[in-house]
Amino acid sequence: MKTKTSITLSVEVLKAIDLYIGQYKSRSAFLETAARQFIVQLERKKTEQRDLEIINRHADSLNAEAEDVLTYQVPL
Repeated sequence: MKTKTSITLSVEVLKAIDLYIGQYKSRSAFLETAARQFIVQLERKKTEQRDLEIINRHADSLNAEAEDVLTYQVPL
């Protein structure tokens, strides 16, 4: 379902949209696609931040395990 809305954009942004509008049916289609892609980026960033927090929380034990594994290597 679509809802009609009104937004205010600078003239520069509208001119840039018009330059790249080619495959899109309208400014609305262009902006909806751009917003969806930006939301995906935000979600990915949130997931990556959560993963980094988990890794950092377990960093000491992960580093200790890596050091232990390295002791099993045979010198070349």
